[in-house]
Amino acid sequence: MQITTVSEFRKDIKTYLDRVAKNFETLIINRGKDSGIVVMSLQEYNSLMATNHELSSRKNELRLDAAIDKLKKGDAFSNDLIEIK
Repeated sequence: MQITTVSEFRKDIKTYLDRVAKNFETLIINRGKDSGIVVMSLQEYNSLMATNHELSSRKNELRLDAAIDKLKKGDAFSNDLIEIK
């Protein structure tokens, strides 16, 4: 995570945005007391929105928790993929 001011961001906006996009970093731009802006890559944003959607219903949340518990207990299995020609 990077933190900068509006003035510093304005001076070198391209470099800041390149770092955010290439390194999947989050940039916080301070705008004064208790005020700021968060800049993140579109890929990171989409990932957060997908996670938010998956956890938006209690049923999905419980299903994901159960799957995580199974993995932790070693109750998981794997199968080889079938190659279709």
